[in-house]
Amino acid sequence: MVRVEATIFTKGMRRLIVLTGAGISAESGIPTFRGALGLWTRFRPEDFADPEAFARRADDIWAWYRERRRNARKAQPNAAHRALVEAERHLPEFLLITQNVDDLHRRAGSRQLVELHGNLFRERCTRCSFRRWAKEASDHEEGVPPCPRCGAPLRPDVVWFGEALPAEAWEQAVSFVLTADPSHTVFWVVGTSAQVYPAADLPRLAARRGIPVVVVNPEPTPLDGLAARVYHEKAGERVPQLVKEVVSRSEQQ
Repeated sequence: MVRVEATIFTKGMRRLIVLTGAGISAESGIPTFRGALGLWTRFRPEDFADPEAFARRADDIWAWYRERRRNARKAQPNAAHRALVEAERHLPEFLLITQNVDDLHRRAGSRQLVELHGNLFRERCTRCSFRRWAKEASDHEEGVPPCPRCGAPLRPDVVWFGEALPAEAWEQAVSFVLTADPSHTVFWVVGTSAQVYPAADLPRLAARRGIPVVVVNPEPTPLDGLAARVYHEKAGERVPQLVKEVVSRSEQQ
């Protein structure tokens, strides 16, 4: 393991890779999954995030996801989401990799975005390749929507337990880490416990390549020991400061 302690915001920095988790959206009012108030303390994952459960009780699962959609639509991107949009504007090579499905990064304006776990506002067919973005009116429908192409049940286009990540999204994320020049790249880990795999492997891969890792999370994470910098702070407080530092450096180039 290569650990880089020195200047991680040099004038030569060109590539920024950011991995975000539920903690960044918690500051917008969206519950996390783990922790004292997380969704999985009130609901069992096997009841609402499992393909076998969907086969048994699709109506209940759709009702649960529609409620999550309505809550997510009410939420607004916060200072951390907006700061990452600013970082994207100023860096020549940028990729935001998120584990979140709430669409707040996209709504904030992020475009160089990889959604590892899908998106709450997309639906996909359980039989064919059909996908669509859900209209707001569908948040108030009932029952299981049928695929307009083949008639099979549609499901939320999110990754459930036991399912593989979308191959294209995962390959794009890994490639961006593997093709990075370690001397001109930094990897930020923001608002995640770093306990969900394979996403948590990405910063470890970066560290093995000699890419400095920066952790921003209120609680300690398993990545703290390999990070060049660790901030046990909220994303909305620390990320705008980090971006300000990045932008200042980029303008000096």
